[in-house]
Amino acid sequence: MKLRFDLSRRASVVLPVLLVAIVSILESCKTKELPLPIFGERKVVNGDTLFHRIAPFAFVDQDSAVVTNDTFRGKVYVADFFFTSCRTICPIMKTQMLRVYEATRDMPDVQIISHTIDPEYDTVALLRDFAKRLGVESGRWHFVTGIKDSIYKIAQTSYFATALEDKSEPDGFIHSGAFLLIDRQGRIRGKYDGTKEEEVNRLIVDIKKLRRESNP
Repeated sequence: MKLRFDLSRRASVVLPVLLVAIVSILESCKTKELPLPIFGERKVVNGDTLFHRIAPFAFVDQDSAVVTNDTFRGKVYVADFFFTSCRTICPIMKTQMLRVYEATRDMPDVQIISHTIDPEYDTVALLRDFAKRLGVESGRWHFVTGIKDSIYKIAQTSYFATALEDKSEPDGFIHSGAFLLIDRQGRIRGKYDGTKEEEVNRLIVDIKKLRRESNP
């Protein structure tokens, strides 16, 4: 009887400890969250890996404020290319980008930049009216215009997005519906089809993931 009592008593002490140990082991074995990929070419210089980054830029937004890389320094942002008179994919893109805007309302370190690819028509005043009709704040979502060639160049060489004139097209332009996710170092971390709800859902998830990655 004494032996049975001792075994029972020992089990009551050992089992909780064993359970804690098992839980700790399982927790340590969990797969860590993998970081998002980094898009573009990379090169190694003196042992350091240099990644593709968005080139220096300077555009003007709907408030006539100059928007540069410094505007997004230390921030996560989403970029796209559009024009206000677009009758094809742009209305869908803006509906989906509004979802991103609403989903990041409580994230002050997340912003959006939409570049017009028709700067001759899309004046600052027109962009201001466009933003007003969408009901968005200029501090969080910048609609920018600038020199046409500069916009096209940064689209194609920095963001790897299509943006160019084509008079054979119904609206006179060709552009992709891509939403680009940029990290705090100015690197592309994701590319999404801004015309598809499921792709934008993935973007919203990845924004949160990227914020955790850069703010461990």
